[in-house]
Formats: sequence, C-alpha cells, structure tokens
Amino acid sequence: MIINNKLYINNILLILLCTLTITLCAYKSNYSYPFQNPALSYEERVKDLVSSMTFEEKISQLLADAPAIPRLDIPAYSFRNECLHGVVSSYFSTVFPQSIGMGATWDVPLIRKEAEVIATEARAQFNDYTTQHHGNSDIHHGISFYAPNINIDRDPRWGRGQETYGEDPFLTSRLGVAFICGLQGDNPKYIKAMACAKHFAVYSGPEPLRHQFDATPPERDLYDTYLPAFEAAVRNGHVGSVMGAYSALYGVPDCANPFLLTKLLRKKWGFSGFVVSDGAAIVDIWAYHKYVVTPEEAVAAALKAGCDLFSSAVTNTGSGQYPSRDFAVLAKAAKKGLITDNEIDTAVMRTLEARFRLGLFDPRSLVPWSKITLAQNNTPENRALALKVARESIVLLKNTGVLPLDREKIKRILVIGPNANSKQALLGNYAGKPSDYVTILDGIKQMAGTNIKVIYEEGCPLALKNDSSNNPTSIMMAKSVAIAKSTDVIIYVGGLDATLENEQQEVDYQGFLGGDRTRIELPSVQKNLLKALYSTGKPIIFVNCSGSAIAMQWENNHLQAILQAWYPGEEGGEAVADVLFGNYNPAGRLPVTFYKSTKQLPSFTDYSMKGRTYRYFKGEVLYPFGFGLSYTKFSYTWKDVLLKAYTINDTIKFSVQVSNIGQMGGDEVLQAYIQYPLGMRLPLKELRQFQRIHIEKNQSKIVTFEIPIEQLQKWNINKDRLVYRGKYTLFVGGNSEDRRLNFSFNIQ
Repeated sequence: MIINNKLYINNILLILLCTLTITLCAYKSNYSYPFQNPALSYEERVKDLVSSMTFEEKISQLLADAPAIPRLDIPAYSFRNECLHGVVSSYFSTVFPQSIGMGATWDVPLIRKEAEVIATEARAQFNDYTTQHHGNSDIHHGISFYAPNINIDRDPRWGRGQETYGEDPFLTSRLGVAFICGLQGDNPKYIKAMACAKHFAVYSGPEPLRHQFDATPPERDLYDTYLPAFEAAVRNGHVGSVMGAYSALYGVPDCANPFLLTKLLRKKWGFSGFVVSDGAAIVDIWAYHKYVVTPEEAVAAALKAGCDLFSSAVTNTGSGQYPSRDFAVLAKAAKKGLITDNEIDTAVMRTLEARFRLGLFDPRSLVPWSKITLAQNNTPENRALALKVARESIVLLKNTGVLPLDREKIKRILVIGPNANSKQALLGNYAGKPSDYVTILDGIKQMAGTNIKVIYEEGCPLALKNDSSNNPTSIMMAKSVAIAKSTDVIIYVGGLDATLENEQQEVDYQGFLGGDRTRIELPSVQKNLLKALYSTGKPIIFVNCSGSAIAMQWENNHLQAILQAWYPGEEGGEAVADVLFGNYNPAGRLPVTFYKSTKQLPSFTDYSMKGRTYRYFKGEVLYPFGFGLSYTKFSYTWKDVLLKAYTINDTIKFSVQVSNIGQMGGDEVLQAYIQYPLGMRLPLKELRQFQRIHIEKNQSKIVTFEIPIEQLQKWNINKDRLVYRGKYTLFVGGNSEDRRLNFSFNIQ
C-alpha cells in the first residue's frame, strides 16, 4: 500500500511537471524575443535584449530620456522625475512637507508610509499617462525618481538644505532608508517606484560654485559624516539608483570618479543598480572642472568610472535638453575607441534591468502596481496623511504660556507677515501641484471660527531687493502698528520661501546669493516690523517658515512664542492652526542646529566638519539639535542596570520609562547619544538611537534601545574603521544637550 501511494504521488508529480513544461513552452512561444518572456530571469532577459540591439540603439539608451526602439517594441522612457515630498508632474499630486520638515518628525514609520503613498500616486499617474501615450513616458511622467536627497546639511546657508533630512548622518540614514523602502516597496519581483540616493557625494554648496567646486574634506569627515547615509541607502535600503553630484572630490569630478562610483559604491558596498549623472553634470567634467578637454573624453571618463546614465545634456547648449549632437558625441567617443563595447553594454544592461524590475516590459496583468488608477491619486486619505506629517513636523521653539491660544480670552487676532497668505511658503522647492491647499492664514481663520475676529496684513516683504525698491513706507508700518494695538494677540508669519533659498538661481535680494544665503539672520525688513509690533506691548507669536536654521536671537529674547513650520506642504495651514489652538500638541524636533549668528559659522567653502553641527560645534547655540518643546511634560527613569564594560562584539541594551506628568497627551522623541573618549578627533557627541512615542497624560511607556558596539566604529589613519577603546558616556534625553539620564562605560 505504501509503495502504491509513492507510485501514485510520483505519477502525479510527473504529470504536473510535463504540464508545466508544456505551458512554459507555449507561453514562451508567444513572444518574438526571449527578453519579452517573464518566465526568464532578469539577467537572461537583459542579456538577450542588449544582444538584440544595434550599436546606435545602445547609445541612445545611455540618455536619461531614452527614445523608443519600435522594432523591438521598446517604448520611450524618461528616468527624470522628482518626488522629494510628492510627485512632480502635470497631474495633481499630494504635496507633503518639504524634506527638512520630514526630518523634523523624527518618525521613521511615518516617512515610510508617506513614501508608500507617493509611490502609489506615481504609479497611478504613470499608468494613466502611458495608457494615453501608447506605453511611452516623458520627463516627469516616469516611475524612476531623483529622491531622496541624503546629503548632509552641514551649513544653514545652503539653499538646498531644505531638500535634506538635516545635519546628522544617523538620522538621515534612518529616514533615507525608510523613504527608499517605502517608495520601492517589498514585492519580491517588482519595484513599485525606483528611488535614487543623491547627490553622491560630499555636496552641500555653495550653489553658485557647484559646477566647478572641488570638495576636499579631511578623510575622517568623508567617512564619518558624508558617506554613511549613502552606505545605508545601499546596504539597508537596497536603493535602485544613485546620482552623482556636480562637484568634484579631491580633484576628480564626482560623475567621473572611480573611487566613488566603483571602489566604494559597487566593490565595497555591493551596489547593483545604476548610476545617473546630475542634470548636465557631464558638461561640468570638461567645461568647468577642466578634468578632460572634450565632451567625448567626458562621457568616456564617466562611463569608465561607473556612471551609466546621462541626465540632461552632455554638451553645453544651455537648454537642459538633449540636442541632437549629444547622441553624436556618445557615438564619436565609441568610434574613437575612448569607450569599449563592453563598457557600453555594461551601462545599458544596468539601466535596462531597472526597467525590467519596474515591470515595464511585462504584461500589465503580471505587475501588481499596473492595476493602480487615478482613483488612488490625490485622495482625501492622502491629504489626511499630509496633514499628519505636517503636524508632526512643527517644532515649538519657545512658549511663555501664550500657547495654546485661549478661546475664552482672545477675541481679535492680527495675522501679519509675508508668509501668512503665501502658497509658496507651504511648498518649498521640487514641489508637485496640489489640487487644493490651506495657507496659514486660512488655517487660522477656519480654526478661529465665528467668535474670534481675524485681521490680516501682509506687513512687509520677505526681504529687500538689492536696490531697496520694495522697502515698506512709514505709512505702511504705522498702519500695521495701529491695527496691532487693537488686537489681543499678534501672529506673525515670516521667514523665507523657495524663491529666496533654492537650487542655483539668480536671487536679487539682500542677504542672498545664487540660491544660498549670505547671512542666516532673519531679513532686516522683517525684524524691523517685528520690533515695531513689539512696541505695542501685545503678545507676539512668531511662525517661521524656512528650509533650514534661522538665527533669531532678538526674537527669542523678546517674543512670547516661536513655532518652526518649515515648508509644511498643502495642509500646512491647518497643521499650524491645530498647534496654535491646542488641537495638536507639538512634538517636532530640530534636525539641524539653530545658531545664534552667522559669525558662528566657518567658511562656507570649507568642507571640514570642525566647528559644524552639534557633533563638532563647541559654542553656545540658540536651539540645539533635537530640540523641541511640548504642551506637556515628560519624566525619564532608567529601567535597566547597564554594564560597566563592553567588547567589540557586544550590544548595549537598555530601557527607559517615560512618563507624561503634564496635563495633555502628546508625543515625546527619546534620543540616545554617545559621547566618545576624550582626547581624540572624534565627534563631541553623536545620535545613536531615537524613537517617537505617544503617551496620554498620567501614563507611562517603556522604550527599549539597542546600540551594537560595532555601530561606534570611526575612521582611523589606516583608512579603515574601528571602535576606539576607552571611556564612553551614553546619555538619553529630549535633545542633544539634555542629559537627564547618563551612564559611563568602557570599551575594552
């Protein structure tokens, strides 16, 4: 009986195997080329496709706006799309807070959820667009994105600091990986939308010099500050692509740098995706860095170094688009023998594999994301998530008790300032197109209701033009002061917007240069208005919108409350109003240090970390990294007895009980820092773990952290990484200067 059962099972298996073989053969026969067969591996399909392409067709696929190959049924595809905080396209998209605001949430699961929603909207738009355009995509309509920006915001003058998650490598790594994983999804076969970690590497201004700038940081800073987030993106996030920067590192342009693109990225970290140049960065290699003489030599240097795809022009036409001679330059470089067939094939295979992994060559019925429609784009649920992110991003910097606003006592509010009714102040740069938005003025009006009168005045411009032609008159100032005297509280909404701080751009305003700031103080025209309003004796709440730190020492010393709102996205006005009126207890934490003045900053062109960020700055700051107030209070208690000594293979494990001892439920962000042995050129302190939690009043939660000792590795003179022996201190609190709990230990 047992033998008969075995024979029966074997016969069934044989029948199933034969059926499967026949099915696969029939399935395969439906395709003109093997690469079209989804049953084959990606490697087999890519090799077959490349072997089927002519030389000219291969060359054409090295451009980020890859043309169609009709004879192979390959549609046109543009790799150039943006989604730093929402999809940028001709469609309406949900616009989340700018990346620096995402950094201020310190909420890893939330940022992953946001990226998942962005990927869904990206697929919805892509599916609709390609259906209408016979499978072809165009710029800002693909599902390969130039995001996230995981550069380190080392200096608040940098206009693109708003695109980053802040100044800390660990926080940036955690949030960057969360965004990448959320965008790309966890399907074992298909990527939902492809992420791109940029700009690799050591890139953070000055903007006007970026096309010829040569960054020369000390090697310790290269390995301990500028590279960790990119390594995490590759090793932990499995990011699909990496973008090379405009600038050079140690004299070699980043997009032609074999040390960065091959030795580190591929050989050491195991990166298997494709590398794309920043827009027209290939031009910089020959025209501005003068690294080579001709465009042909530039494309050859880039390909040999490991850059696979050229974004925007390789010749300096100034158009930003591909002139016909770009194709000719690539072809000429190959025919001159500057690049080999194998190098071309390698680059083309990497970019084509990305398209295979996105499911772009497979029947839509096999790709789960192909079923997403515009019904899932820009939904009320997505807007609700944008509101949640905006609420979590807001940082309460000062509060003497005026907040939350008392509805029983306040009857007249003056909302004044250049950002109060500004859409631009909500969006930041690289923003999509919201179908609707709530300015801060609108949010306050809606929250105030019918019993509180809200009066609005613009008051002054964001900044004075270089010729001072937009300076407010004395009559305008007097009007603002007169109105202020008749109100119960003043809400001043100012700061900056992305017309002043941005990616390289001409800015004709005092205190700004080419997208960067020349000074980090609040523009003088705004400070003058604030001083005039202060003279009325009325309480002033300052809502600051900016993409990085503002030096606001006078404001901190004189105003009753200060909120940092960043560029809070389409729902920013409602989020700010929720905090002002106490519907939401603020718990955002600073992802950057707020200095007291520009004088505290080193030279902008110096890429050494000495004197920069909370990790190396020794002076007194205005608001420390990780800082943020709440409408409630929290107490901390150790729940473990930690060891006095650890070895390299150990893990520091500890638990902290956090209790809400105030009068309102709210979030707390626990932050664990390590202080390294003294006498070495190591950071003064460094974030090593964090977690955002919600606790109702009179309740407690226990949070457990683990810090592997190997996580404390640092650069050493042998160009390797090791854990230094000696005495360390672990401290846990609510910001980088809060040592409520601390414990010293030795690493042996």
